[in-house]
Amino acid sequence: MKASIILLKTLLLSTSQHNIYKHSTDKKRRRRVIGNYIGMGCLYLMLIGYSIAMCIGYGESGLIEAAPVMCAIVISALAFLFTFFKTNGYLFNFKEYDMLMSLPFESRTVAGCKFMYMYMKSLPWYLSISLAMMIGYGIYAHPSPVVYPAWIFLSFVLPVIPMLLASFLGFLIARVSSGFRKNNIIQTVLTMAFIILCFSLRYIIEDVIRDDKVENTLQSISEATENAGRMYLPVGWFAGAVRGPVVSDILLLTGVSLLLFVIVFRIVGNSYRSINSALKSHAAAKKYRMNGQKKRSVISAIAYKEFKRLTGSTTYMTNGAIGVILAALFGIVTLILGFDKIVDTVTQNAPFDHAILQPAIPFIIYFFIGMMATTACSPSLEGKNYWILQSLPIEKTSIYKGKMLFNMYLTVPFMIFGILCMGISAKVPVSELIMDLILGVVLCAFSTAWGCVCGIRHMRLDWENEIEVIKQGAAVSIYLLPNMFAVMGLVVLMVFLGMKMNHILLSGIMILIVAALAAVSYLRALSLARRT
Repeated sequence: MKASIILLKTLLLSTSQHNIYKHSTDKKRRRRVIGNYIGMGCLYLMLIGYSIAMCIGYGESGLIEAAPVMCAIVISALAFLFTFFKTNGYLFNFKEYDMLMSLPFESRTVAGCKFMYMYMKSLPWYLSISLAMMIGYGIYAHPSPVVYPAWIFLSFVLPVIPMLLASFLGFLIARVSSGFRKNNIIQTVLTMAFIILCFSLRYIIEDVIRDDKVENTLQSISEATENAGRMYLPVGWFAGAVRGPVVSDILLLTGVSLLLFVIVFRIVGNSYRSINSALKSHAAAKKYRMNGQKKRSVISAIAYKEFKRLTGSTTYMTNGAIGVILAALFGIVTLILGFDKIVDTVTQNAPFDHAILQPAIPFIIYFFIGMMATTACSPSLEGKNYWILQSLPIEKTSIYKGKMLFNMYLTVPFMIFGILCMGISAKVPVSELIMDLILGVVLCAFSTAWGCVCGIRHMRLDWENEIEVIKQGAAVSIYLLPNMFAVMGLVVLMVFLGMKMNHILLSGIMILIVAALAAVSYLRALSLARRT
């Protein structure tokens, strides 16, 4: 236990922003830490406000007793997804593997401490939701004072079981893929398949509910959450513990979490070394023949380097390419099932003319494409090798032009494919479809340039694990959240304006606006590049 605490403390201190601020003499780094704190604080406040608003909705509807169940469901779902996406970079195939395994610690100790590190880094997100919903529950339910310490204590325990389940699933994927020569490709494919299943699970559940003829009201949501509590026992234990509070439910949730932790990492520890060794090795072809080397421009060569970096990392691949893959799948599904069928499924058969959605098609596809721009994290991914790029006899702007070129190569074909599929299925006139395609390409340009601005402006080169910049970096968060909310608002705006204006004229106006934003972002990225 002492060894585990020492290792966990070391892992936390080595990546602590507070530690950097406390000991660094670089004013720029200290300002960046303050900026990160401010940005994360804003995100936590948004999450707290949303959680309280959810409780207000339950309270005003007289369903406040469903709030603890909903709290447990939301935290469990987030804990499972966050952990599953991070497992490959934190538990397996991580950068500091050789250093950690050379220390006098057992394999299961290292694995367990890496899990606890994930838990500690994600805990503020879960506490923001849980404590905010506890406040909302307290305002409307007026529970016994003893409920509050029970709720606070279980807020720390609740994420453990879904995190363990996600870690074990990640272990199984890593175990299967480690048996193949091309293990990185197999691991990426299996991870992508599971992510796509998670995205489609919502509609599978809705079909089941619709077959049972459950009405879409707050009352049915309350019943559904209670059913979820009976099917997923930790949710029921949490709800029972904070409503009563029931001591047996508190002990069950705590005891089962500890027991599962011991069991999972005893299993993981038995093959931890062999899995990591297999994932970190690279298969070589038996028959290799030297061919002529292709000559590329500097910018094209950097774009190709980015391609190799993307395909060489499961974490980078699943985050950088998941949006374009979902866009392609959505386009294919729309083409097969029909535009009207998809709209009816999403809107629950709401009675309106589906043609009013046609102007929003480019933004619907962009919602997937714009989920992640490789330019938002690729500058930081250079890490300690950044000085090598700086020492090469090439202009600094060429480095980022190459990174932007790769993102365009990655996104534009899928954008065009998705718009064509939706346009054909929705029977969009050819002239409007051409304008939609131009708008889609311009959106990709904006995403690429804006992502590059974020990536350069909030570059972090002192990371120890690539997940810290791919998933948790300030650049990615600043790119993702405003972009996502803006796209949702633009979809509504395009539908509204499409009912009052000519669609071609509307698309033309949007092309000019987005092109101007893309140009400004591109020039800003080059300006920042010259000063790095």
